[in-house]
Amino acid sequence: MDYVSALVPPVVMAVFFTGLIVTIVKSQGGANKAKEDAVADAAIARAENIRQASRGTDA
Repeated sequence: MDYVSALVPPVVMAVFFTGLIVTIVKSQGGANKAKEDAVADAAIARAENIRQASRGTDA
């Protein structure tokens, strides 16, 4: 019975990890994809504007 108690934690962790990966893959895309893309694009644009503004004041 020692082998059962030795195998249970890795098996449980593998099951939860597989569930986590499945959840991540299923949540990609779908109805919220456009909203998530818009947020990312806005953050990138804001960072670019800040970088260009700081470059303009240095020169």
